Amino acid sequence: MVDLLLGLQWGDEGKGKIVDVLTKEYDIIARFQGGPNAGHTLEFDGIKHVLHTIPSGIFHKNAINVVGNGVVIDPVIFKKELDNLEQFNIDIESKLFISRKAHLILPTHRLLDAASEASKGKAKIGSTLKGIGPTYMDKTGRNGMRVGDLEFEDWKTKYRALANKHEAMIDFYNVDIQYNLAELEAEFCEGVETLKKLTFIDSEEYIFKAQAEGKKILAEGAQGSLLDIDFGTYPFVTSSNTTAAGACTGLGVAPNKIERVLGIFKAYTTRVGSGPFPTELFDEDGARMAKIGNEFGATTGRPRRCGWLDLVALKYAVQINGVTELMMMKADVLSGFETIKVCTAYKYKGEEIQHLPYNIEEEYVTPVYTEMKGWAKDLTKLTKAEELPAALNDYITFLEEQLNVPIKIVSVGPDRLQTIHR
Repeated sequence: MVDLLLGLQWGDEGKGKIVDVLTKEYDIIARFQGGPNAGHTLEFDGIKHVLHTIPSGIFHKNAINVVGNGVVIDPVIFKKELDNLEQFNIDIESKLFISRKAHLILPTHRLLDAASEASKGKAKIGSTLKGIGPTYMDKTGRNGMRVGDLEFEDWKTKYRALANKHEAMIDFYNVDIQYNLAELEAEFCEGVETLKKLTFIDSEEYIFKAQAEGKKILAEGAQGSLLDIDFGTYPFVTSSNTTAAGACTGLGVAPNKIERVLGIFKAYTTRVGSGPFPTELFDEDGARMAKIGNEFGATTGRPRRCGWLDLVALKYAVQINGVTELMMMKADVLSGFETIKVCTAYKYKGEEIQHLPYNIEEEYVTPVYTEMKGWAKDLTKLTKAEELPAALNDYITFLEEQLNVPIKIVSVGPDRLQTIHR
């Protein structure tokens, strides 16, 4: 039995917190795509943790954590993550397994990313500059280095050939990037040595056996559905499949083995970096959401753009992923707004539509809003569904009717205890 948990917007929906809340129900937590461009924030016992590559189940005593084949791993960032976990006395070696088929991010991938983005000038896509795109390009170009290569003696020869190729490509971009490769490589080799202390597995076989033994598996997605390389707002997307299909390819799980699909969304919408965003607000309401919601990227620290909930985009994400239950995050941020708006349709090229069209740039799309009454109550201390204000219940009911999927969890704060089950 495999359940999937994924974000339904442009990332930053609060997946880390929900995985942490749900982990006690699962034996295995497995990341299936993306790389250290993800920042999954968990808060409990007064401490805030940000994980980038390691699955969010690492703090639970019994769960095994698997980094799947669809993930790209930067040994340097990975080592830093492990160093940060040292103080918690986690038995990392018995709790964290890495797929041999996961690809490695080399220092030159990061440099290529920076060179490519710098060369685009104003047309840049808002990359996190972590080398993710170039690594996935090498993967599809059949040049990549994988974790399993580190078990063979010639891995450094393979590394050198690829790094030399990258340096020639960096020169081609003809932008001024200062770097000391020897320094970066020393750090990379240190990271590789740390990585080699962990257990490398044939993850698809491991997951298959776990299913046969009746173990409960939670596949954890990174980023969000609207950043999917195929179904997102291309080209302002990430380089992997962030949708449910990505769990099949990123872990080797057969489609008919997937049971629940848990979709996470914010009570409003945010986006980091470039790209279209029909419901974006440039007024006091948007500034207020950003301030109360503390909307800054967990990985980059970049301010997030904020806007009202876009139901057209959310319905699209629900359909593509086959979502069976929903979780609404950050309901507490909307407390105090007299009126709450929800985008229920677009005016697109002169007609009103309710599906996501090919192009949602602002010159083609105008959001059509439904207005609802807001609520003033502070939600952060609430613990039961019966305590939710009537206007919030109306908002939830309206969303459930529009999306035709039940909202099972309402999050009212960042701590794992600030979670209301409906």
